[in-house]
Amino acid sequence: MFDNPGKIRFLRNAVIASALALSPVVSPGSFAAADELKLPNLGESSTSLFSSQFEYQLGRAWLREFRSQVPTIDDPLLFDYLENLIYELVEHSQLEDRRIDLVIVDNPTLNAFAVPGGVIGIHNGLLMWAETEDELATVLAHEIAHLSQRHFSRGVEFQQKLQPVALAAMLASFVLMATAGGDAGMAALSATQAAAQDSALQYSRGNEQEADRIGMQTIVGAGMDPHAAPAMFERMLHATRYSGSDQVPEFLRSHPLSENRVADTRNRARQYPKKAPEPDLEYQLMRARVITELTETPAQAVARFRGELEGTPRSREAAVYGLVLSLTAAGRADEAALELDSIWSTNPDRLEYIIADAEIDMVRNRPESAVKKLRKRLEISPGNHPLTMAYATALMKNQQPHIAEEVLIAQSKRRPNDPGLWYLLAEVQGLSGDIVGLHQSRAEYFILNGALDEARKQLTYALKLTGSNFHASARINQRLDDIARMQEQMEEF
Repeated sequence: MFDNPGKIRFLRNAVIASALALSPVVSPGSFAAADELKLPNLGESSTSLFSSQFEYQLGRAWLREFRSQVPTIDDPLLFDYLENLIYELVEHSQLEDRRIDLVIVDNPTLNAFAVPGGVIGIHNGLLMWAETEDELATVLAHEIAHLSQRHFSRGVEFQQKLQPVALAAMLASFVLMATAGGDAGMAALSATQAAAQDSALQYSRGNEQEADRIGMQTIVGAGMDPHAAPAMFERMLHATRYSGSDQVPEFLRSHPLSENRVADTRNRARQYPKKAPEPDLEYQLMRARVITELTETPAQAVARFRGELEGTPRSREAAVYGLVLSLTAAGRADEAALELDSIWSTNPDRLEYIIADAEIDMVRNRPESAVKKLRKRLEISPGNHPLTMAYATALMKNQQPHIAEEVLIAQSKRRPNDPGLWYLLAEVQGLSGDIVGLHQSRAEYFILNGALDEARKQLTYALKLTGSNFHASARINQRLDDIARMQEQMEEF
C-alpha cells in the first residue's frame, strides 16, 4: 500500500534523476525546467513500492514527458530494425516483464539508456560508434540487463539509506547533469558529502559490472559474438584518452568505464570461442540512414558517401545505399536511380531498396508509380509498418488522402503508440476533409508526446463537431476521461 507520500515523492524524484542522468535534455534550461518533469502518483493500486507494474506505469509516464522535451526520430525502417534487434535480445535475457517501448533520440552522441518499466532509449549517434551489429547488441544487452536486475529499485533502496541532505544534493546534481551539461553536474556532485558520493559510485560500479556479465550471457544466448563487447569498450575508452573532458561520450558519463572494466569484459569473452564475422548488411544499411540523418546537408552526405566509395568501406553496398538516400534528399532523382540500380539487382526483395525506389518516384513527381509498387509489395507483406507508412505517404502525394486515411486507421490498430503514424494520419485527414478525425489524431499524437492539455483541446474541438453522432461523441468523451486520469497521475502530492 502507498501509505507514505514521502516515499512516493522520493521515488518520483529519483527516477527523474536517474533517467535524465542517462541522457542529456537537448533543450538545456535550468533546474526549473527539470522540475517540470513530473511522474505519476499511482495511488494505492500497487501492492509494492517496487512492483513491476508500478515501474511499468512509471516508465510510460516518463516516456511521454521525455518525448515532450527532446527531438526524436520518426524513421519506420530504423525503428523496426532496432525494435526487432531488442526483442531478439530480450528473448535470450533474464528480463521477466517483456513489455518494451523504444525511443530513438535525434542526437549524434554515443548514448543508450534504460528506464524502469521497460523503456529503452537509443541515440541515433550510437550507430556511428558501433561498427557492427554485434557491437550495437552488446550495448543494448547491457541496458536490458539493467532492467532485468531491477537496478533502479535496488538503487532507490540503497539511496534511502543515505543522509537526506546528501541525497538531495546528489539528485540536484544529476538533474544539472541532464540540463546544463555533464561537467557542471560533476562539479556539483563533487560538492556533496564525500562519503555519500563514494558509496553511490561504488554501487554504480557494481551495477555496471553485473550488467556487463549478464549482458554478455544474453549476447551468447542470442548467437552473437561476445568478443564484440571488449572491442566496443576499448574503442570508447581509446576515444576518451584523446579528447577533452567536454567530449567524453554521454554513455560514459552515466556508465563509468575503466581499464579494469574493459579487462574484465575481455577476460569474460575469452571463455567463449571466437566466431567468424557474419554479414550484417541490414545493420550497415541502417548506419547509412543514420549518417544521412545526422549530416548537416544532403550535399555534404553525398560527398561523404562518394568519399567512402573511393576507399574501402566496411560495406560497399551500404555506402551506395547511403549515396542513394543522400542524392534523393538533394533532389537528384536520376542520379539516385542509377546508383540504386547498381545494388538492387542483387537484392530485388530488400525492403530498403523498394522504399528507396518509391521515394525516387515521388521526387520525380510520379507518385502514382510509387503507389503501384508499394501496393504490390504490401500484398506480399500485409501490415508491414515501413511499407504501410511509405504507401500512405505516396497516396497522399498522389492526391488520394481518403485511401491513405483508411490505410493509416487500420495501421493505428496495430501500432497505436507510434507518434509518427498519428501525425501523418492527422495530415491526410485534413486533406480528406475529415476534421473530426484530424482533431482526434492530433490528440493521440499529443498524448504520446506528453502534451495532455493540447490533446484535451483537440478532443474538445472534435466533440463540438460531432453533432448528434452518439457513438463518435461517446468515444471522444471516453478519451477525455482517459486524459483526465493521466493528468491526475501526473499531479504531485
